[in-house]
Amino acid sequence: MDTHIRPPKLMDRVKATMRVKRYSPRTEKTYCYWIRYFIRFHGVRHPASMGGSEVRAFLEQLAVERQVAAATQNQALNA
Repeated sequence: MDTHIRPPKLMDRVKATMRVKRYSPRTEKTYCYWIRYFIRFHGVRHPASMGGSEVRAFLEQLAVERQVAAATQNQALNA
């Protein structure tokens, strides 16, 4: 029997936090999408190892290459 307790994975923690804050299921789904997109954009690095410059690069890519609206950028940032 495994006696080591593993901490919850990032997305499990994110979902649990959103449920405590009573976010709608649709918001939870959308925020999880943006978090996964951010992680993949940076080569599957854990967000804890990144900072403001990575967030800035991600948002810039959304604005310049994907030409998303400002509201979409804000949604990704909030996620």
